[in-house]
Amino acid sequence: MIAKRALKTLEFDKIREQVAYFCTSSLGRSHLDQLEPSIDLETVTRLLDEMDEGLALLRIRGNVPMGGIFDVRGHAKRAQIGGMLSPTELMEIASTIRASRILRQFFEAVEESKEIAIPYFIEHKQALPILTALEHEIVACIDDNGHVLDSASTQLRTIRQSLRAQESRVREKLESYTRGKNASKMLSDSIVTIRNDRYVIPVKQEYRSNYGGIVHDQSSSGQTLFIEPDAVVQANNEIRRLKMKEQEEIERILIALSLEVQTVAHDLFTLVNILGEIDVILAKAKYGQANNCTKPSVNNNGIIRLIKARHPLLDKDEAVPNSIEFGKDITAIVITGPNTGGKTVTLKTVGLCTLMGQAGIPIPVLDGSEIAVFDQVFADIGDEQSIEQSLSTFSSHMVNIVDILGKFDENSLVLFDELGAGTDPQEGAALAISLLDEVHGRGARVMATTHYPELKAYGYNRDGVANASVEFDVETLSPTYKLLIGVPGRSNAFEISKRLGLPSHIISHAQSFTGTDRHEVESMIASLETSRRQFEKDAELAKINLSDSEKLKSDLHEQLQQLDEKKETLEQKAKEKARKIVEEAKREADGIIAELRKMQMNANQTVKEHELIDVRKRLEKAAPENKVLKKQKQLNERQMTLTQGDEVKVLSYGQKGTLLDKVSSNEWIVQIGILKMKCHESDLEYMKPEKQKQTVAMTNVKGRDSYVKLELDLRGERYEDAIMRAEKYIDDAVLSNYHQVSIIHGKGTGALRQGIQQFLKNHSRVKSYRFGEAGEGGHGVTMVELK
Repeated sequence: MIAKRALKTLEFDKIREQVAYFCTSSLGRSHLDQLEPSIDLETVTRLLDEMDEGLALLRIRGNVPMGGIFDVRGHAKRAQIGGMLSPTELMEIASTIRASRILRQFFEAVEESKEIAIPYFIEHKQALPILTALEHEIVACIDDNGHVLDSASTQLRTIRQSLRAQESRVREKLESYTRGKNASKMLSDSIVTIRNDRYVIPVKQEYRSNYGGIVHDQSSSGQTLFIEPDAVVQANNEIRRLKMKEQEEIERILIALSLEVQTVAHDLFTLVNILGEIDVILAKAKYGQANNCTKPSVNNNGIIRLIKARHPLLDKDEAVPNSIEFGKDITAIVITGPNTGGKTVTLKTVGLCTLMGQAGIPIPVLDGSEIAVFDQVFADIGDEQSIEQSLSTFSSHMVNIVDILGKFDENSLVLFDELGAGTDPQEGAALAISLLDEVHGRGARVMATTHYPELKAYGYNRDGVANASVEFDVETLSPTYKLLIGVPGRSNAFEISKRLGLPSHIISHAQSFTGTDRHEVESMIASLETSRRQFEKDAELAKINLSDSEKLKSDLHEQLQQLDEKKETLEQKAKEKARKIVEEAKREADGIIAELRKMQMNANQTVKEHELIDVRKRLEKAAPENKVLKKQKQLNERQMTLTQGDEVKVLSYGQKGTLLDKVSSNEWIVQIGILKMKCHESDLEYMKPEKQKQTVAMTNVKGRDSYVKLELDLRGERYEDAIMRAEKYIDDAVLSNYHQVSIIHGKGTGALRQGIQQFLKNHSRVKSYRFGEAGEGGHGVTMVELK
């Protein structure tokens, strides 16, 4: 167990108060009052792991339901010795049981969700006694306000029903007096009130004889008497009797419930203890969240490594963080330098962080910090002057140091503040060196502060000892509170005096008394400080560069991995697509070969030339395309000069069209079916016209200058004129080698549509016709395929 003196000196009680602020119940606060640092490594590890689990739970869920918990240990003890519990005490027991049930369900939900592993909380949950039956019994009899319910027993319900009926009758009788014709004259007020648990009316002094009965009270002036009239005395007596019966029944119910509590009192103690422990764990976690604290790793080798540690009791925005590491190669640190520089704060930071960690409380350091679990922590810090014991400051310090020397061992942390102060400087310095040799020589971890210059060289000729100082800014004449390990503190008296205006000849004269050696030491220390600051800047820059490099390396590795995965995926897709193309081509070729064989078998039948051409084209198309050659071919074709009337393919739509007019240097009006649109020349691909049919009437074939549109609009035409125009248009389209055209006739009554389709049906050059699709004009357009 850590000594009480060290806990008080390092102000561990203030840390407990800060953590207690985050408790949700008096139960947790009472547990925290008993919290002390543990000296067992396994216990400390568990305490910190529990706290870290609480931190993770708060991060994921935001809060843990801990409301409605009361410290009911006193109630359970009274029930154990046969006492009758009050309704409020029973209600608090039920509320605590309900809170444990809700908490158990919460932990189960977290465990089932698998968002986070909470083995310690699950262990606590499994240890919680299940007292739901007692909770239900109490809730069935007592409400949340501590009142016994009518439903607590049949007898109580009957008594209260009779009581309410009797009270109603008494009130009605007395209200009849207040409504009487002489009420305003004889009564001070027309109300019914209660005195001594009996219903009465306020009667003026001079009319008391008009009502008779019993006087229960009077006003302060004596002018009003509160009288219970004779007519209601018996009724009030009955109310009194029923209330007594009610109280007897309530006591019987409370005794029965108290006996139920008595049977599970031991389980209640266990329940309350576990809930208190959980409350403390969560309070530690909330404290850590609020103060930017982290969980340190622990060891039993005496190694302390605090990264950017802040004093826990200082404002987190004002405290200067310092990194402190010792306990392995360096087991003793001597901090030298002027007063008010922050030496004592450094000592308390190390001592208090150690105590907090051993108590399972997160400490104000960065991740990666480490503390040692010590059997004892000793601290001789502050002004120990004792007027009561007639001891000087030096004597008080020495009494404390003698006590420490008799108790510490190699597994102790010893903190000395201003070692050897309060006496002759030469003797004090010698004594300080001797004490440090003793404590360090026996293997303890020790930190000491001193302002003696003799100790500045202490760490240079002793193994395992390091000098340190707290930086002082001569420019601002104030300490920076930054700890410099490896650099002893130097006196800044001359620099400070100079900046404050002390004449330079006085300073020079003073320096002549310090001696050459002293001056050289101070210069050496100043050089070390400068080198230290430059090293820290370089180290910080190197750290940033290393971090950037690591991030860049990680990003590049991730991108390379993604590229490899994408490449593999694309290769797989390409192989699959190629396989499908080959299979499709094979099926098409097989079908064409079968068709050719069928033609060969029917050799005696006439096979038309266009059928052979069609089969040949199908066979050519069945072969997989060389996309590279196709793209090159398309590029060459697209590079041809386009002219009006050319057939083109609009690449963005995948549709064929005809060039109507060029509207700018690189834009054309294109006819696609019944649509006309403006397209950029880069979106157009020239299509070679099919070979013109060789017919006898070559002289009638129209040239390019006589352009035939791909559509004929007959809307609004008379029937006879429409048929004539359609006939001429079909002839022109055949001569222009069109394979498909469209005739727009509209929907209307349908007469023109039927006439046009009847005409097409009988035309020799019409192969087939159909209504347009939704995008082609629907039933208002007939699409014609020509032979």
